[in-house]
Amino acid sequence: MYMDKQVVRGYNEYIRLDQGIGKDAMMDVALLVMESGDTYTINEAEKEVAVLVFDGKCTLKWEDDSYEVDRPNPFDYNPSCLHVCKGVRIEITAHGPCNIFVQKTVNDKTFASKMHTPEETDTWARGSNGELMGCIKRDVRTCFDLDNAPESNMVLGEVVMLPGKWSSYPPHHHPQPEVYFFRYDRPQGFGAGWANGEIYETRHNGLAIITDKMHAQVAAPGYACCYAWGIRHLPGDPWDKTRIDDEEHEWLLADDANDHIWHCPTGN
Repeated sequence: MYMDKQVVRGYNEYIRLDQGIGKDAMMDVALLVMESGDTYTINEAEKEVAVLVFDGKCTLKWEDDSYEVDRPNPFDYNPSCLHVCKGVRIEITAHGPCNIFVQKTVNDKTFASKMHTPEETDTWARGSNGELMGCIKRDVRTCFDLDNAPESNMVLGEVVMLPGKWSSYPPHHHPQPEVYFFRYDRPQGFGAGWANGEIYETRHNGLAIITDKMHAQVAAPGYACCYAWGIRHLPGDPWDKTRIDDEEHEWLLADDANDHIWHCPTGN
């Protein structure tokens, strides 16, 4: 399923884990849009919470700690992501326009709050060695997953897609539900996605909810895309980086795949 939303200043809720498609995703997802001087508080009694700053200047406060975020854009700068367990109050104060991704899910466990800084973000430059003739070059950033947040029921990171390039490719799937929240470098940017047996156009501030079958993404030429990707661990079956590739396209993973791809005879 794919959702577009006309966002406004404040908390823009997309899905809730107790309503509609949110039940399948098992997560709450929202975009918090703030202006200078705005303050917003999050305090969930039963849910762990992650806030990832897409762009802007703001102060994050929690327990007896705080962190200053200054991220001009999500393309050239790594993310800042605060992750807390249930019962921990987060206060966000904006010092200019801010766009903040919010992801929540139920979790009975308690764990230490963690501010995942840009310097700590694990970035994997995928497709950077010319795989598939350079068509899948992108940066995959992971804020937290099973390795560094074993008590969490979620995973959260970003992917930066170059214009005209593909991501989540070759097509793959996993049993755990996932969401993609799209931000383009220009508000008119667009692309396309394949998930749940559907094809849909992706837009700035759009959300894809992936609960079934193979998925893949492409950005239109001329428009760079950064999307937050969040996975919900299943009870007894956490996501451990395992992906099930589409058997029909597994040949694309071979080291010599480029040798078997048609090249234009003129070399163009």
